Amino acid sequence: MKVELLQHSSLAICATAIRTCWQSFDKSDNGGPADCALIDRVGNKFKHASTLEHLTYTFYISGISRALLQELARHRMASPSVKSTRYTLKELKDEISFTDGMSMIELKEKYQNPAEVYADKHMLRASKYLVWSGVLGVDFASVVALENLRLMLLDGVSNDRAKYCLPESYKTELTWTINARSLQNFIALRSSKSALWEIQDLAKTIFEVLPQEHKYLFENCVHEEEH
Repeated sequence: MKVELLQHSSLAICATAIRTCWQSFDKSDNGGPADCALIDRVGNKFKHASTLEHLTYTFYISGISRALLQELARHRMASPSVKSTRYTLKELKDEISFTDGMSMIELKEKYQNPAEVYADKHMLRASKYLVWSGVLGVDFASVVALENLRLMLLDGVSNDRAKYCLPESYKTELTWTINARSLQNFIALRSSKSALWEIQDLAKTIFEVLPQEHKYLFENCVHEEEH
């Protein structure tokens, strides 16, 4: 998983939106300590959280599963632009077999421990396309599904039909824009140990790549429990 912050609005914009309500522009320090304290006081402590919607962040997120993508879709106050399976599944056509005709049971039986299995040439090739769950049975099944998908494409099945064979672990990437109010909600919900393990990692990584001067708005949202 990789997360890159592409852009963010300034704290001064949020402070200006808040000061619009009281016409207190003369007290602004252009995003300095006074404005930061105002944003925290009004947006967080006084719960006038709509003012935080003037802060937006755009991330480029790659190497996540389509299972995680479904979770992101539940956060509706965000704008995703996602890698298209209609146009990009052709990348599989140039791959050689992920199994060489071997069953995953045969592959598993060749090795003594999981580390050896994941180092196998078949698994290494498949890891370009799949997020590993860490459960061998699940990951083997994903490799088989990936091979079936590759064969479907080689057989001339259109991308739109072949993608019904996609395993949930298939990697995708997206550009994702979200405002600060919704991002607080996202981090609070998804950094919890009750969330999907992969989205826990995403929530914490997003917090880590935020601008340092913005992190104070989200610090109380981050759960520190290990998953």
